[in-house]
Amino acid sequence: MDKNKKVLIVGAGGFIAGHLITKILENGNKIVACDIKPKEFWFQDFDNVENYYSTDMKDISNCRKVTEGVNYVFNMACNMGGMGFIENNKAECMQSVLINTNLLIASKENKIERYFFSSSACAYNQTKQQDVFIKGLKEEDAYPANPEDGYGWEKLFSERMCRHFKEDYGLEVRIARYHNIYGPYGTYDGGREKAPAALCRKIISAKRENKDTIDVWGDGEQTRTFLYVDECVEGTLRLFESNFSDPVNIGSDEQVSINQMINIIEDISSTKTLKKNYQLDKPKGVRGRSSNNDLVKKVLNWSYKMTLKDGLSKTYKWIENEMSQKSSNINRFTKS
Repeated sequence: MDKNKKVLIVGAGGFIAGHLITKILENGNKIVACDIKPKEFWFQDFDNVENYYSTDMKDISNCRKVTEGVNYVFNMACNMGGMGFIENNKAECMQSVLINTNLLIASKENKIERYFFSSSACAYNQTKQQDVFIKGLKEEDAYPANPEDGYGWEKLFSERMCRHFKEDYGLEVRIARYHNIYGPYGTYDGGREKAPAALCRKIISAKRENKDTIDVWGDGEQTRTFLYVDECVEGTLRLFESNFSDPVNIGSDEQVSINQMINIIEDISSTKTLKKNYQLDKPKGVRGRSSNNDLVKKVLNWSYKMTLKDGLSKTYKWIENEMSQKSSNINRFTKS
């Protein structure tokens, strides 16, 4: 990426966006950062960001304001979380189409050079994800359309909007379909966390409280692939700098069941094998999902390098440290 470009990051207070900003700043670019959350609630803070905006991008006037004088736009914004959130907040998730639509309009008006949209594997047809350990989903498997209700439809619709703005107005767009991104500086409790962070938290808590059982949503046999966040950022920037405008998977093809991931985290934590309280009434999503990486290897010459165990080790240590700090703060507050 050229160093003299001004880059707008929308959803800058989020998990992936925070890591993306770090990398773009290292390249010497100027950053304009925008998120609906007040700045004190952003996952990461940066001293050398030129402009911060805490504003609602569902309002097109705000989109027009923050895109003025900008060269590149990364739309990382959406209302989302793990399965517990997206299955119970479909209307909230769908409203993110306003962010993307208004940003595209403002980008066209302000002559943005290139526009990135962060899509999701939730855009894929659910009928192709009904078994465990399925073959990797290829980009064309999104059609005929039958994505996850709410969040998945929002992503697929927004992908189409990007495509049509390229076709009708010549706006250069790049679209990544992320497959379960995880790592440090993310959500690990509160209801929006994804499986790797949630399971790390549960196993850390069980170890500290000397418990022998953890709760597991579903039967633990559902399968997924997970990509470490640093790998995600590298793939994202390679895609952004490429000449490829169709949706591309950014993910791992190391598919594991939830039970297998629990075993990996138990090994990382040196914890004895825990009993599992399977909660069959909890949201669990599709039965199996995996990323086919043929296209991304072909068009970007990119593939992930970090194994799931190595990525989970880094994530576990960060969550363990965060929980220790939170516990220490609570104890100090109680004593005072």
